[in-house]
Amino acid sequence: MRILTVGDVCGSVGCNFLLKILPKLKSDNKIDLCIVNGENSADGNGITPHSADMLYAAGADVITGGNHSMRRREVFDRLDSDPYLLRPENMHTTGAGKGYAEVDLGHTQLAVINLVGRVYLPEADDPFGTADRLIEKAKQNGIKMILVDFHAEATAEKKALAYYLDGKASAVFGTHTHVPTADEQILPCGTGYISDIGMTGPDDSILGVKKELSIARIKDGTPVKFELAEGKCRLDGCIFDIDKSTGKCISVTRVNIL
Repeated sequence: MRILTVGDVCGSVGCNFLLKILPKLKSDNKIDLCIVNGENSADGNGITPHSADMLYAAGADVITGGNHSMRRREVFDRLDSDPYLLRPENMHTTGAGKGYAEVDLGHTQLAVINLVGRVYLPEADDPFGTADRLIEKAKQNGIKMILVDFHAEATAEKKALAYYLDGKASAVFGTHTHVPTADEQILPCGTGYISDIGMTGPDDSILGVKKELSIARIKDGTPVKFELAEGKCRLDGCIFDIDKSTGKCISVTRVNIL
């Protein structure tokens, strides 16, 4: 099984670039399933039904989220009704949605788990215990291939969860920082891992945002409304090859397209 994961899509700019790039990327690499992080896919942050539709039109099979998933109330009903549109399972929220999806491909099944970290982010429930619970659910349903999108700030927290899940999950990939890391690897018990798969959006930017706005906020503490940058875009992600008979990862390949 070849599973492509795509880093945080930034606004309509990122959605339109994904529509242009993803179909050929999937075809060229014989991708069986594509997971796209869409928590920033709406202009102004969050996700809306329209931006989710754009991600599906581009070729996403499952859409994962993060700390901005509940920012737009208009998506709440969709989070409840769409089995493949996720938000982190362990978010502190009384809102809609879930962080677990089972995908039936006919010849095999897999599960996708979406979690959020607790370091430098709003308070959330324990991601370790939540992961255990959802992995047990997948195993009880006979699913061997399990992928975890861990939307977290701290690399140490991401690696800690990955090593904790080594041999339990097929792959753990980090999202949120919008900066791709170069530490793709297979852990000792067969779990594929990368600390962050990066972002999809304007390359000449600071995390997708206009540079001057980010600099003003960080340098001077100026309150600003972030706006997406323009110009040439990039797509970051990672391909995990998984043995469907064992659920173990057999290769991890970074994807960076400019």
